[in-house]
Amino acid sequence: MPASGSTEPLRVVAVTYSPGPALEGFVSSLATATTRPVEVVLADNGSTDGAPEAAAARHAHVRLLPTGGNVGYGAAVNAGLAGLTEGYALVANPDVQFEPGAVDELLAATVRWPRAATLGPAIRTPEGELYPSARDLPRLSTGAGHALLGWVWPANPWTARYRRERELPRERPAGWLSGSCFLVDVAAFWSIGGFDPGYFMYFEDVDLAERLGRRGWLHVYVPSAVVVHEGGHATRREPHRMARVHHTSALRYLSRQYPGRRHAPLRIALRAGLGGRMLVSYVSGRVAAGARFQRRAPELAAARATRRRRTRARG
Repeated sequence: MPASGSTEPLRVVAVTYSPGPALEGFVSSLATATTRPVEVVLADNGSTDGAPEAAAARHAHVRLLPTGGNVGYGAAVNAGLAGLTEGYALVANPDVQFEPGAVDELLAATVRWPRAATLGPAIRTPEGELYPSARDLPRLSTGAGHALLGWVWPANPWTARYRRERELPRERPAGWLSGSCFLVDVAAFWSIGGFDPGYFMYFEDVDLAERLGRRGWLHVYVPSAVVVHEGGHATRREPHRMARVHHTSALRYLSRQYPGRRHAPLRIALRAGLGGRMLVSYVSGRVAAGARFQRRAPELAAARATRRRRTRARG
């Protein structure tokens, strides 16, 4: 089991698609995020801004891996992890910046949670909000309530149950962790074939967690590790396309939870409901943005203090 002090390089996979200047911040912040050496693989989906090439030329530990086109997020991560069969790897978006020690915190948590297939940090926005990155798996009731009411009533009980934002940040298992940044047990990842490339973007992390969960693996939220995620690059560039991809991915995931002939009417209703919401999101920025986050990043201090107390107690 790897420790933060291991001399083996930790593979870090980032999927790039014209990431711009954010990529340099991503690479630079890794220097203080872990004491381990890292090898950064940029699985590039057809960037045209030259940023991935520049990063690979500037840093000896950064390698550019062209995927052959815009193959989607999950397929690109699979390519970036190819050839690695054991240990842990870090998967993250290129617009993430790591706070000091964040990756070592995730690595330390693998000892406390040996059945964890994925471990995710607390994710804060540049505006100081705490992104709800450790959620329950979406079910029909919570998913419908969240989709219909989240944009107008962010604190509604269905969204609160799904995103678990009424809880103070604490280290705990979750249904799934945001694919924007997580540490993954590589053997567990490949035991189910990795990400399903049928998801171009969105819900590939939910699907991965659900399939791993069926094998008895856990997904653990580690809020003592903190990253800052700008987010929204693809959405800002192509808002209608990303709205369409988001809703079709949701339909793919939920339809697979209700297979067979007897669930056909339900799948038709899901298609109609998600299709209608997608159309509304084209003309309403509030609907497209979804539910506002309900917690602020300063609450992470409590999680860090708890972790320090437990560490001192064990020592």
